[in-house]
Amino acid sequence: MLFDQISEDIKAAMKARDKVRLETLRNIKKVFLEAKTAPGTNDTLADADALKIIAKLAKQGKETAATYNDAGRKDLAEAELAQVEVLEGYLPKQISDAEIEEEVKAIIAQTGASSMKDMGKVMGVASKQMAGRAEGGRISAAVRKLLT
Repeated sequence: MLFDQISEDIKAAMKARDKVRLETLRNIKKVFLEAKTAPGTNDTLADADALKIIAKLAKQGKETAATYNDAGRKDLAEAELAQVEVLEGYLPKQISDAEIEEEVKAIIAQTGASSMKDMGKVMGVASKQMAGRAEGGRISAAVRKLLT
């Protein structure tokens, strides 16, 4: 389970005195614990949900780093990107834009979509199929391109 893996990696980071990794992993565990104790979760956290949380944290980190860069704070941006790198180590490998387009073409054929009116139907299937392997914005761009 990913939750247990994070706990083990925290111990390893403590022993290695890796501050960036330790801080990042502790943050992940904090968010995992909040998700586990949320009402209706029965004190469990499935790996699929854990991956969604990590992907969300990585996306937020990238956005924060971009904001820091825009403000001229390269030092803070680099620290944020170092944490994003740790987060991405737990995510499945991202697929390329060409692979996204291939999968979207198959989904369009499968759903019988023909115009932008069908974008919601295609996005629903595509988002589930490529969850964790591609960001929603990249999927959306491919769907738009192929439906227009």
